[in-house]
Amino acid sequence: MTEQNYSSLINLAETIADNKYILGDRLVEIGVSGPTLEATLSAIAMAQQELGHSRLIYRWANDLKGANGSRVEIKDQTGKAFARNVEISNWIELIAGLYAVNVAVDLVMRAIIEGRNTEINHPFSKMLKEQNDHLVYSKVWCKQLLNDQGSIPTRFKISLEKVMIEVVDWLKTVESDSFLISENIINQNENLVAKCKEVVNELLNVGAVSNA
Repeated sequence: MTEQNYSSLINLAETIADNKYILGDRLVEIGVSGPTLEATLSAIAMAQQELGHSRLIYRWANDLKGANGSRVEIKDQTGKAFARNVEISNWIELIAGLYAVNVAVDLVMRAIIEGRNTEINHPFSKMLKEQNDHLVYSKVWCKQLLNDQGSIPTRFKISLEKVMIEVVDWLKTVESDSFLISENIINQNENLVAKCKEVVNELLNVGAVSNA
């Protein structure tokens, strides 16, 4: 297939790569002044992994374009990162963005792995373990913030709600993309939005119960 045929898949790949690139950058920038030494060390380690994931996916996207992905130097995102992630300026926003993106990306990666198209040679299978580690880490921090004192739980919920608007809009385009479905890259009726909202609502409800 040509690059034009693959435009939907290239956009999907670059959206994931851009958000991982930005999150990797913010994990370093914000993480160096994390609330604890352990949080700082974990943030730096995850930053390297997120940036590594972004390089793998950028390489794949460039291969889909017909270029030699291994020779393409990544200097900045392509402009598809969620605005809320680009604007991250504190630990609360960082954890909200990290969690929301990892939930959504994990759902999309698994949907593509489970799809019946065997020709696209995606890199997702090799990333799943680290991806899950990031999801678990960010979820633990989400719970801590939801159960914290003062204004922190409310500030976290607001940050999560804002980034979720962009996450849901993106998932809607993925799950309804006629090319991705017709080429069996994802299966029909994946319901990515519903699955994502279910995961996030479960987290928020647990937090609400814990605060009671």
